[in-house]
Amino acid sequence: MESLRTIENWPVTTAAAAVVRADGTVAGTHGPVDHRFPLASVTKPLAAYAALVAVEEGAIDLDEPAGPEGSTVRHLLAHTSGLAFDEQRVMAAPGDRRIYSNTGFETLGDHIAKATDIPFPEYLRQAVLEPLGMTATELSGSPAKDAVSTVSDLVRFAAELQAPRLLDPRTVASATSVVFPGLSGVLPGYGNQKPNDWGLGFEIRDGKSPHWTGSSSSPRAFGHFGQSGTFLWVDPDAGAACVALADRAFGPWAIEAWPPFTDAVLAELRGH
Repeated sequence: MESLRTIENWPVTTAAAAVVRADGTVAGTHGPVDHRFPLASVTKPLAAYAALVAVEEGAIDLDEPAGPEGSTVRHLLAHTSGLAFDEQRVMAAPGDRRIYSNTGFETLGDHIAKATDIPFPEYLRQAVLEPLGMTATELSGSPAKDAVSTVSDLVRFAAELQAPRLLDPRTVASATSVVFPGLSGVLPGYGNQKPNDWGLGFEIRDGKSPHWTGSSSSPRAFGHFGQSGTFLWVDPDAGAACVALADRAFGPWAIEAWPPFTDAVLAELRGH
């Protein structure tokens, strides 16, 4: 895909990207797809997927208490537990506001580890990484931000999100639809969004503006970006997903480069 070549113009040292269609075929790649990059918050969708496996296995329940008083597993996954971004401090009642929270995902990881008697990084490996053949992916710390992976591995995950094998497709559909609709909150790097819609571990595009996806991305698009210069989106209307990993921290360069890149990918997929 010619559109993927534009990552060569990004002000980064190393970048790699790929597009995978809904049927699992790879539409194109560019750059060192086996280079391992820190994912930062693109760790969260992987952690969320492991949590959903734990739900389907009966180890935990979405509506069981977890985190602050009144909060559940569902609240933690949807960033509505009320926990602060990076500290064990309650800033709102559960379900009141969308407060993007690394602490919430760390609390979730601890909750799953306690329920399964397996350290969360190992649970993620057994539940998601190993079955998908993601051998280059590793979590060595926080379920919110400490995974490393490759484009090749994340292509496998992006294919799974579009045609689930590890989970019931209905589980994935609900996780990638809006949970606790109508809540406003800050989308990191993009300011206050009304509403700031999320699913269970996945950010939903909806009508957010500004946004890190493209102007032609569908409202149903979902995914995540990371502060290490990484993103993964799935656009059901386009029948495809895109992974892009880079080695420069998120900043103005990404705000400028990512949306036109995504629009170029979508236009090429549509044959324009």
